Formats: sequence, structure tokens, C-alpha cells
Amino acid sequence: MEKEPQIQHSRVKLGSQGLVALKQLPRDKIQVATKFGVIKYESEGRRAFEIKGTAEHVRACCEASLKRLDVDYIDLYFQHRVDTSVPIEETMGELKKLVEEGKIKYIGLSEASVDTIKRAHKVHPITALQMEYSLWTREIEDEILPLCRELGIGIVAYSPLGKGFFGGKAVVEPMPNGSQLANQPRFMGENLEKNKVIYTRLSNLAIKHACTVPQLALAWLLHQGDDIIPIPGTTKVKNIINNVGSLALKVKQKDLKEITDAVPLDEVSGGSDLGILYKYCWKFANTPLK
Repeated sequence: MEKEPQIQHSRVKLGSQGLVALKQLPRDKIQVATKFGVIKYESEGRRAFEIKGTAEHVRACCEASLKRLDVDYIDLYFQHRVDTSVPIEETMGELKKLVEEGKIKYIGLSEASVDTIKRAHKVHPITALQMEYSLWTREIEDEILPLCRELGIGIVAYSPLGKGFFGGKAVVEPMPNGSQLANQPRFMGENLEKNKVIYTRLSNLAIKHACTVPQLALAWLLHQGDDIIPIPGTTKVKNIINNVGSLALKVKQKDLKEITDAVPLDEVSGGSDLGILYKYCWKFANTPLK
């Protein structure tokens, strides 16, 4: 039996300690960002997704997140994926109302197409666009990044370490048991073996710059512009410390070219995402006209 999809509440991974911290620290010093729009459920024993961007769903998710986080407002509220069955003007119209009501301060989109970004921005200014961006995923440089710079929209780069590849996952350390990476095309079989050559090149460059491979990959991203904000994820303190170290790494223009050339996109083997998620990427994120 297919389960009825439930509203996806706040996506921030605070936990009980994080929620306590929100109350102990000055609220104006804390930036809370969360998302809405992806409904997860099981269908015939398999993971399934639904994208929902109706006005009613936008408001219901926001109210649920405010209650769960126990805050009066959310600083940055993202539409996690674009609902291609709903005009973006409807989704943005409700988000604009939430801004006017003081329940959210800024609006973000994720994996939105060029047309969707333009139309959304006309309803209300978009503050941030969350997109996959790393050394081996650079497609946004052609159209998305120039448009965002024209409109003054910042880029929040998710998977900046290539879903952990530039952190050594499946290369210098084993794949975690039960990891979803095992189903990622770039981490499978022959693709992985070919991509290990890329890692070796970066590893040699990291030695040259007296840093780690993750630091080199993050430093490259940080040097693409002040409007690029990478959000590497980790569960280990040592990785957080390592990632922060990338901020101190200064690379010159010739170094950036050398790093870029070490990862030719035509040599990256395998697609960037699972088939089930690919149809939700920005390339297919146009919405009907209102």
C-alpha cells in the first residue's frame, strides 16, 4: 500500500541541543535557513518523492517549521525543488506574503531553471539559489551563474566536495556501510576507477600547495567569487576543522587554472546524480505560465 505523503517539516539538522542553542544565543546573531517542497514517502517498498509548490503547501510547511524550530521567523526559506506543475508565480506569491507577514526574511530557490529564476525574481527578489557546484559539476557556469550575478542572487553551492569524492570517499577511505553513494553513477565500477585518476591529480596539487585535497577543492570554489557560499556537510569534527582550513588557502589565478585543468569535465565519468533525482534538476525546472 502506498503511504499518504506527509508535509516535510524543517530540513535543518539541529537536534534537541541545536534547538536549545537557538534559545540561548541572541536571535539576531543566528541565521536560520530551511526548506520546503519535497515530500518523501514509500511506494511499494521503495523510496518515492513528490514535489509540491502550491500556495497552501508553502504556508503549511512554513507554519510547521516555525512551530518545530520554536522561532518567530526564518531568515532564509528555500523552495527545495521546483514544482513544475505549479506556476512559479503562485509559489512566489505566497512566499512574498510570508515575507510581508514577517515569518520569513529572505527567499531562496534550489535547482531552478533560467526561466523560473527570472519569473520568480519579478514577483519578489530572490536572495540565494542553491545549486550543486564543485570541481566536477560546473554546468551552472554557462547560464545560471551569469544570470544570478546580473540579478544579485548569491549561489549556495551544495555538494562542494563532489558528494564526498574530493574528501576521499571510496578513494582513500572505504564507502560507509549502507551509503547512498554506492548507487551514485560516479562512484560505481568503471566510472569510479576512471575518476580516481582525477583524484590523484588533485592529490598531487594538494601536496604542492601544502594542503589537503578537500581544502584545495573548497579553496577553488571560494575563489570563484564572493557570491559563492559552499556548504560542505560532515558528521566528524576533524572534517569541519579541515574544511575551515580552506579559508586560509590563497591561490593565484594561474593556480586556479591548474586546478581546473586537473578536472576536465569531459573526463569525469558518470552522471552527477541518481536517475530518480535527475528529473528534478534545474534543466527540467520550468513551470507553466500563470
